Amino acid sequence: MDKVYAPQDIERRIYERWESRGWFQPSGHGTPYCIMIPPPNVTGTLHMGHAFQHTLMDTLTRYQRMRGSDTLWQPGTDHAGIATQMVVERQLNAQGLRRGEMSREDFVARVWQWKAQSGGTIAAQMRRLGDSVDWSRDRFTMDPDLSRAVIEVFVRLYDEGLIYRGKRLVNWDPVLLTALSDLEVQSAEEDGQIWHIRYPFAGGKVAAADGHDYVVVATTRPETLFGDVAVAVNPADERYQALVGRRLTLPLAGREVPLIADDYVDAAFGTGAVKITPAHDFNDYEVGLRHALPQISVFTARATMADNVPERFRGLDRFEARRRVVAELTDAGLIERTEKHRAAIPRGDRSGAALEPYLTDQWYVKIAPLARPAIEAVESGRTRFVPENWARTYFEWMRNIKDWCVSRQLWWGHRIPAWYDSAGRVYVGRDEAEVRRRHGLDASVALTQDNDVLDTWFSSALWPFATLGWPQSNDALMRFYPGSVLITGFDIIFFWVARMMMMGLKFMGEVPFRDVYITGLIRDEHGDKMSKSKGNVIDPLDIVDGIDLESLVAKRTSGLMQPQLEPAIEKATRRQYPQGIPASGTDALRFTFAALASPSRDIRFDLARVAGYRNFCNKLWNAARFVSLSLEDPASAPGVTAPAAVRDSPAAHAPDAHLSVADRWISARFGRTLTAVDEALRNYRFDFASSALYEFTWYDFCDWYLEMTKVVLQDPQAPAEARAATRRTLARLLEALQRALHPLMPFITEEIWQRAAPLAGVSGETVMLQPWPQAGDFPADEAAEREARWIQSVVLGVRQIRGEVNISPGKRIPLLIRDASAQDLDLIERHRAWLERLAGLASVTALAAGAAAPQAAVALVGGMSLLVPLAGLIDARAEVERLTKQLAKTQADLLKTRGRLDNESFVRGAPPQVVAAERERVAELERSAAAFSAQLARVRELLPP
Repeated sequence: MDKVYAPQDIERRIYERWESRGWFQPSGHGTPYCIMIPPPNVTGTLHMGHAFQHTLMDTLTRYQRMRGSDTLWQPGTDHAGIATQMVVERQLNAQGLRRGEMSREDFVARVWQWKAQSGGTIAAQMRRLGDSVDWSRDRFTMDPDLSRAVIEVFVRLYDEGLIYRGKRLVNWDPVLLTALSDLEVQSAEEDGQIWHIRYPFAGGKVAAADGHDYVVVATTRPETLFGDVAVAVNPADERYQALVGRRLTLPLAGREVPLIADDYVDAAFGTGAVKITPAHDFNDYEVGLRHALPQISVFTARATMADNVPERFRGLDRFEARRRVVAELTDAGLIERTEKHRAAIPRGDRSGAALEPYLTDQWYVKIAPLARPAIEAVESGRTRFVPENWARTYFEWMRNIKDWCVSRQLWWGHRIPAWYDSAGRVYVGRDEAEVRRRHGLDASVALTQDNDVLDTWFSSALWPFATLGWPQSNDALMRFYPGSVLITGFDIIFFWVARMMMMGLKFMGEVPFRDVYITGLIRDEHGDKMSKSKGNVIDPLDIVDGIDLESLVAKRTSGLMQPQLEPAIEKATRRQYPQGIPASGTDALRFTFAALASPSRDIRFDLARVAGYRNFCNKLWNAARFVSLSLEDPASAPGVTAPAAVRDSPAAHAPDAHLSVADRWISARFGRTLTAVDEALRNYRFDFASSALYEFTWYDFCDWYLEMTKVVLQDPQAPAEARAATRRTLARLLEALQRALHPLMPFITEEIWQRAAPLAGVSGETVMLQPWPQAGDFPADEAAEREARWIQSVVLGVRQIRGEVNISPGKRIPLLIRDASAQDLDLIERHRAWLERLAGLASVTALAAGAAAPQAAVALVGGMSLLVPLAGLIDARAEVERLTKQLAKTQADLLKTRGRLDNESFVRGAPPQVVAAERERVAELERSAAAFSAQLARVRELLPP
């Protein structure tokens, strides 16, 4: 093996071998296990959230493949209608072109070009991340087969009356010129105003309760008053009860509108009287339906004033129109007062534009009949949410669901399979020829296909079965539907999970997946959302391959929507990554993701964790190299060639008489580790699985067992049978450990396994097709585990003494043992060689009962005392001086930190996590000060009188 672990030298080579051999494809044997990948949008590259979820999906796929399941991890990408069209339009604009200047066919051709480029990038990233997807089944939501499935679903739903076309109020994006679903709307409070406008009574003066001849109406949108069809008050509001039914004159328009009563009105808001504009407000729309009021739309699709408003306002942008309307109302003395107000403003999640409630013809899915079975499926446990609290979120939305607007005014997407004749009659069919056959229309009847496309999530909702060939029946569909688990984020439970549930139950008669594992969102180390504008986005491949500082700065500051942020982002990047980001390799990144995969809603990603797991890879590599060298060196077992010695005995069992306590202990510990990993992965606790494997590998196998084997293998007096048993155990454990780590760390384990397998007498082409190690093959051995714990306790006790009195780790020291039991004495004699090697002891002496002991540092192990005589080991005066300085510095830091926490303005103004960190620092400094004080007292006892 190479001396240094270099992931860049092995990862691409290994993945190409895996893929070229077809090892990612289903085996055709075993219980089916299927994961459908949440298809990434073809709008760019994979981000940290993708890499995180892909790690979890690949871990489960590899784990189940090794357990003998017939695994399919279905790959693919989503056409992402609005998002992709926006990307391509921006590219065209940069070239001086506009979509409106192109034909639909030419524009769609340009999008396909972009898809080829972006889709190739995503596939390359997935390969670098080690994704063991079945590339032979790669799908795209606009593929011909999937497009046929989309059309089939639309036609069937329409024929059943579950899809209809109607004129209703929708969320309208005046920049993208398309309707949006409620889920595509982002609302946030913004500063605005409320204008209190006087609406005069028609036909002369009417004595209102306040003596005025007008009603004051409060509104945040005076520019829409041209669409007013009523003024409404609460029927219980005594101020207006006598006036209901009177008519008011609409300011600036001269048109009369009625004063109506409706429970919707909040009497405490403003003056208790509100304008009703059904074509421009969702609540007003419902009021209008209840009172049979007309709907007057006064905006165009681009949110400019329409031709049905006074001529001087026509064509004005809505916000300019607002300014002019307010100015004219002010000049006319019709503004009672104006006040500041914060209100939630809906904006499109893609364009960022303020959305308009807009009256337009759209296609809708009648959702209630589809939602009921999907709710029941989760209630009955046919589909399970993990963590289970997300089921409540699912139920809350599903039980209050509204009809789904599925039409979008775009060019990129699945075109709606509907045609219109010259009279505007609509015909739905799988293609124009079918429409003509079904409705008896000959060639003399001109038909025009609907220009709209379907919402991206409509096709995504079919992903679990459309990717398997539906509506055609085939073996793959029958075998891999429903899927085993869906892994996705909580932010698309409504967009995607719920809709897949509804469509799967409708068209397959079965839920699309048994489990839904909801992950948290990856945030930066401070808990902030990763975004381009914050300058905290990290490309996962920049962690894998590394990136220099200048390239990182260029990547983070290019293409900003707000160029003014560039200097601050550059400064922050240079401060945080002065050397750029070092290469860590894929396995270190994957292990980091697994370790972070707790049930938390938010997951803080810190590059320091990656560096730690890069060290873990190094530790594993060096351990494998040590084992390999030890087993390949015949000198370590005189007269016996190591590989033959391993192969010639059953790999799983050496005679008990020749296995050392260490050999028996490490096997038992590995069995317990496998049990913990199996349970963790069954429960989707990737963090527990990674922790169990890390603890075993780093501490049990590397820090303890490998060091203990050196005592046996490097002792020429050790019996050949004992050395052979240890070598067999080394080979067996190293090989099995690669299998256990493989789902999380596929590349390094493949490289090591190729060398470890022959040493363990195991044959095969790849570790990924080897059987998962069974805990039962590494049974518990309580006696060996108890003795190993005793050895470790003694060694750790000595190491504690070394640390406390500053004795060099390389200095061999005598150990005295007081109050040892008969069992302790027996263990000392049997394991003396391990104690001396691991604790760096010159000698081990058990003191007789009542024997005097010299001045010594002491540690307790059970009822036994470990004593290290200090005379001659340390310079007591120098040590007192060192400890005095350490104590003084610690006390000074403690005083300073306490002072910060005593400052109320700091505690009140600093972020909570900063204050918590300072409190933890106080506790740590207090512990350190107490420890230094105790050490100082012990060393002072050694000073001469």
